[in-house]
Amino acid sequence: MKNLRDADESPRKVPSHEITYCRLRDMILFGQLAPGQPVTIQGLTAALDAGMTPVREAIRKLTAEGALELQGNRRVSVPKLTGSQLDELAFARLTIEPKLAHLAASRLQQKDISELSRIDADIDEAISAGDVQRYLTNNYRFHFTLYDRAGAPILLGIAHMLWLRFGPSLRVVCGRYGTSNLPDRHGEALAAMRAGDAAALARALESDIAQGIDQVRLSLGGPEI
Repeated sequence: MKNLRDADESPRKVPSHEITYCRLRDMILFGQLAPGQPVTIQGLTAALDAGMTPVREAIRKLTAEGALELQGNRRVSVPKLTGSQLDELAFARLTIEPKLAHLAASRLQQKDISELSRIDADIDEAISAGDVQRYLTNNYRFHFTLYDRAGAPILLGIAHMLWLRFGPSLRVVCGRYGTSNLPDRHGEALAAMRAGDAAALARALESDIAQGIDQVRLSLGGPEI
């Protein structure tokens, strides 16, 4: 019979509603659901291979986070991004994410920098191959592997919500124009990490974020995204 210590140390089983939320979040974040594209709740249960209750709970949470909006008729969609909303997202991202990078700088260990370097190599390969999905996935991994080291859970949570609002439109831009001009100032960021220069790391992340925002802003002047 297991004692209490053994029970406490056993791995926690992840609830099904939490798994469903993460999977639907990733579908939004990496553009599997295009902005403005209505989907039925029943369609999402099939796509996620999940029950109606955890899907409804995931939709409720993501709607509260601004990543989904209810359309009626048991349909939801990813909101289309407007110019004024992009301005707000730009202000928030350019304020919060460089701060997270700055805070992370003093907490990074060599193993963290090595992991980030490997992720950046995957990003470079994705850009060269024109693999949009791989680029988006690894770009997210790079940023949040870094931000996780900041020890600032409130700012980290806000950054996650901002990416949920911004990610689908970046996916549209990538699909429209390919990967050749995608934002990637990660080489500068890695050099700053190795030098232990928090200010330079924050500047590199600010430039990287601004480049992506500018690409989405240009697209807002063309067909609506």
